[in-house]
Amino acid sequence: MAKRVGMSRDNGRGRKGWTLTAAVTNIFEFVRLAEFEILFILFLIIAFIIFKDLTSRPEYNQLLVKKPGGVDWWPY
Repeated sequence: MAKRVGMSRDNGRGRKGWTLTAAVTNIFEFVRLAEFEILFILFLIIAFIIFKDLTSRPEYNQLLVKKPGGVDWWPY
């Protein structure tokens, strides 16, 4: 018996799995394409969180506001 080209055995019952596979593949392709931008944004977020944590502590905040010794040019 000749095999039909392009026909599946399940007659279209498993097409939802194919669309899910295609969607996951497209997501991975997008992540590979935008890898640098994703890492850059993550770096900015992590740097912001660390800087915010440092400035929220009074003992470290003094390092950022006051100059150690000498003339204080800042009006604070």
